[in-house]
Amino acid sequence: MWFIFLWSVLLMVLVSIGGFFMFRKFLKKMPKEDGKSILDWQDYYIHETLHLWSEKDKSFLNELVEPVPELFRDVAKGKIAGKIGEYALEEKADRMTEELIIKGYIAATPKRDHKFLVKKLREKNIDINQYEAYFQQ
Repeated sequence: MWFIFLWSVLLMVLVSIGGFFMFRKFLKKMPKEDGKSILDWQDYYIHETLHLWSEKDKSFLNELVEPVPELFRDVAKGKIAGKIGEYALEEKADRMTEELIIKGYIAATPKRDHKFLVKKLREKNIDINQYEAYFQQ
């Protein structure tokens, strides 16, 4: 009897967790006032700026997302690349720069993950003082 009860509770918990993540994805696919969803805009920015990325820039982005668990790394990379693309289009950039990549990374990730970025930038001997204004936003 206890086994059936514990199995039922475990099953309900796992289904609830899966449902939560599916519902979040569903909300991101819902169209906003402009008719496009968050994921549509993300794909648009990535597609429009794909030609601006060099291999060096792609490898730099890959290095920055290394702390993200592998299961979520592709999703995180897409979100960050979308934000970087948005900034590149706003600034009418002709190529990706280190500043654009770091600025997009900061904007696309929650504050609790910024410590990993700071650690990675220090490892690469990049001065983080010039990016302090972005951390405060």
